[in-house]
Amino acid sequence: MFDLVLKGGRVIDPAQNIDAVLDVAFAGGKVAAIGTDLGEAAQTRDVSGKMVVPGLIDLHTHVYWGGTSLGVDPDAYAKFSGCTTLIDAGSAGPGNIHGFRKHVIEASDVRILPFLNIAFPGIFALHWNLNFGECSDLRLVNSRICLEVAKQQSDLIVGIKVRVGGGTSGPTGIAPMVMALEVADAMGLPLMGHLDAPPPPRGEVMKLLRKGDILTHCFRPWPNAPAAADGSVELDVLEARARGVIFDIGHGAGSFGFATAMAMMKNGFMPDVISSDVHLTSIGGPAYNMLITMSKFLKLGMPLAEVIRASTINAATAVRLTDRGTLKPGLLGDATVLDIEHGAFTFHDVMGETIQSNQQLACRGIVLGGRWWHG
Repeated sequence: MFDLVLKGGRVIDPAQNIDAVLDVAFAGGKVAAIGTDLGEAAQTRDVSGKMVVPGLIDLHTHVYWGGTSLGVDPDAYAKFSGCTTLIDAGSAGPGNIHGFRKHVIEASDVRILPFLNIAFPGIFALHWNLNFGECSDLRLVNSRICLEVAKQQSDLIVGIKVRVGGGTSGPTGIAPMVMALEVADAMGLPLMGHLDAPPPPRGEVMKLLRKGDILTHCFRPWPNAPAAADGSVELDVLEARARGVIFDIGHGAGSFGFATAMAMMKNGFMPDVISSDVHLTSIGGPAYNMLITMSKFLKLGMPLAEVIRASTINAATAVRLTDRGTLKPGLLGDATVLDIEHGAFTFHDVMGETIQSNQQLACRGIVLGGRWWHG
C-alpha cells in the first residue's frame, strides 16, 4: 500500500518528458510510481483539474531568518511559493554558517541547501535604507578560512557565493570573485556570481566564469545588462553560455528588468533557471515569490513546460543534485500542486515598469518527503 496518491492531475515533468493526466504515488518518503490505477493508499488526494509538478526549487533565496537582516522565514515562504527546496544564495559566510545550519536549516521542514559566502560574515548589512557590501572590505574576505569551513560543511553546501559590483564589492572590484573562484575550484563546486552596477564591468566578470558556474541576476537592467543597446545579446554573454555557464534570474529588488528580459528572449536567449531572490526588501515586491516570478515568464511567452523545467530539474542540475527535480520513482517524494488563476494581474520589475496578465500560477498543495505538507 502507498502512503499517498495524488489522483487525476495533469502531471508535468519535463525531465521525463511527461505531460499527461496521471496518478502519482509516494511511499517511504520517495516517489513510488506514476501511472493509472496504481492501487490502494493510506491517503488519496483528488487533484483533478490541477497540475502536479516536481517540487519547485528556488535557486536563489535568503532564508537565514533571525541570523541575518535580510532573511525571511523559510517554511512560511515555501508554503505560499510552492517550494520544497530552497537554495540559500550566500546569506551566511564562514563565520556564521554553523548557526544557520543549527538554528534554521535543521529546524525547518522545507529542504534548505546553502551557498557559502566568500565573505566571513555573509550578507550582514542589507536592510531598508542600508546596504553595506560584505565584499567591499577585503579584511572580511579570507580564502583560507572559507575553504576550511567549506570542507567542514561539505555535506551541506552546494557552492560558493560572491557578490561583486559597485554596491557589493565597491573599491575591491573583481578581487573577491577571483578569491571565491579559488575556493570553488579547490572544493570542486560551482560558483554563484552576483553582479550589480559597475565597477567591475560585465565583461570582466563573464570571462572568469567557468562551465557549471552560475551567473545570477542574469536579466538585470542597464548598466551591466546582458542585452546591448541595439537589442542584441552581448558577445561575452553568448561566449559564456557556449562554454556552459548557467544563467539564473535571481529577480530580487534590483536585478530584473522587463526590457532586458524581452530583448534577451527575442533573441532566443532563455534563462536556464528561474528564481526569486526573495529577501526582506523583495518579498513585499517586486519579486514577491517564486510563483509570481514564474508567472512573469509565462506572460513573456516562455512555454509552461519550460517554466517548470527552469524551476525544477534545471535548478537541481545547477547545484548538482540528482535526487530531486523530477518525479522519477525512487527519488525524493517532493511535488507541488499548481493551478492557473485567471483574472487581471499586474506584474512589476525592479525599474517600476509593469506588464498586465490575465493569468497567474498559484499553489494548491505541497508534498514533502512523501507526505501532504501544505494545502
